[in-house]
Amino acid sequence: MKKSASLLVLLLSASVGLVSLPQIEMVKAEGTIYIRADGTVEGTNKIQLKENAYTFIGNIINQSIIIEKDNIMVDGAGYRLQGDGNENGITLRINNNITVKNLKLSSFNIGIVVMGSDNNKILENTITDNFRGLDLTASENNTVSGNYIANNTYGIALENIYNSIVENTITNNSDIGIFLYGAGYNNIIGNNITDNNRGIVVSICYDNVIYHNNFVNNTNHVETDDSNDIWDNAEEGNYWDNYTGLDSDGDGIGDTPYVIDDNTQDNYPFVNIIPEFPSWVLLPLLLIATLVAIICKKRLNKNLSNQQKPFILGA
Repeated sequence: MKKSASLLVLLLSASVGLVSLPQIEMVKAEGTIYIRADGTVEGTNKIQLKENAYTFIGNIINQSIIIEKDNIMVDGAGYRLQGDGNENGITLRINNNITVKNLKLSSFNIGIVVMGSDNNKILENTITDNFRGLDLTASENNTVSGNYIANNTYGIALENIYNSIVENTITNNSDIGIFLYGAGYNNIIGNNITDNNRGIVVSICYDNVIYHNNFVNNTNHVETDDSNDIWDNAEEGNYWDNYTGLDSDGDGIGDTPYVIDDNTQDNYPFVNIIPEFPSWVLLPLLLIATLVAIICKKRLNKNLSNQQKPFILGA
């Protein structure tokens, strides 16, 4: 009898152990990854360091990243950083000159948090299915460019000055595409702001420059509250799919302003959607410009050389 009881206890213990093993492994996989100020990485073996570049070598699930080191690049290399809806994906707090690029972030409270951090770049990431995709607070001179920000509640929330939100696709966010609060002197240029409930909400803001954006199929393109912003560059504005004005001279700019509220208007609205400027065009243009500069410089040097030659009688 005693032997049977011992065997039963042993079997129960083994069963509990087998059931617990997957749970133990899952708990070990969860948590926070740190990129420490001394450059070390804690909490994962899926980020590889080479010089100042921290590159993903696999998907990271149910973990978040806190960056404590300045002057680095975090390259997702197309891999995924996915949460459980509660934590923030990547946090920059009082960090400078950091680039986060090529990463797929999803299922976080906030995908990327930039707080008290300056001169950072958020480039070409896919940020989806978060409460907020990207939150910039008390941070200056940051660039958000080339990102696909979709299916969040808020796409981007911005509260500070001198930042640039340029050439992003901000779409299908259930509440707001871009939310500006107490923000000034920011550039919001060349974005496709489509299929959001509210495209841009501007609250207690001033002197933000907003042009060359496409506003398409948002329930409300813009909502403003006690704000004084600039919606064109004195020559060109934005495309609004509900603009009803004419273009009598065929220059692609509407003859009448697009009225945003009682005190604000886009003076030069586009009548046709603004095409994206393909990035592959930049290199040929740069090469042509460089070639022209070299030719002009050679001609200038030749002319100066001829002018400086001594005049010899009878030569």
